[in-house]
Amino acid sequence: MASPADPRTIADFEAITPGGEAISLADRLGKVLLVVNTASKCGFTPQYAGLEALWQKYRARGFEVIAFPCNQFGAQEPGSADEIASFCEVNFGLSFPLMGKVDVNGEQAPPLWSWLKSEAPGVLGSKSVKWNFTKFLIGRDGKVVRRYAPTDKPGNLEKDIEALL
Repeated sequence: MASPADPRTIADFEAITPGGEAISLADRLGKVLLVVNTASKCGFTPQYAGLEALWQKYRARGFEVIAFPCNQFGAQEPGSADEIASFCEVNFGLSFPLMGKVDVNGEQAPPLWSWLKSEAPGVLGSKSVKWNFTKFLIGRDGKVVRRYAPTDKPGNLEKDIEALL
């Protein structure tokens, strides 16, 4: 059983913006969230379009996509925060929040990512993220509902998202 000091919802964490500002995720309580580690030079990069489509379709109902660029897999996100934002806007018209670049595995991973992985382990109970575009669905209560593999296309998540909205 978790002690009161143990993080239990998304509200217990913060994220770092591309500009280096720490923001609390507590204001996301009450929303359905899809947290994704992303990369601009990956075979799954076209999923940005599907993520944007989900955001556009459901944001008025309390849904948000939060992307965390990550360069840990095949060095597929080498750019600066400005370069990443520009690439995403020009190529995919992204309007959902992009956070600062993070490591999702290892000692440098922010506490948020350690929590996500422990709440929704991967195949065979793995506590690591295996590749870019791993997705975590979080309910309005701030708790992790499900983890999706990089191969799970954003459009295939609609039924699960709708069930939470």
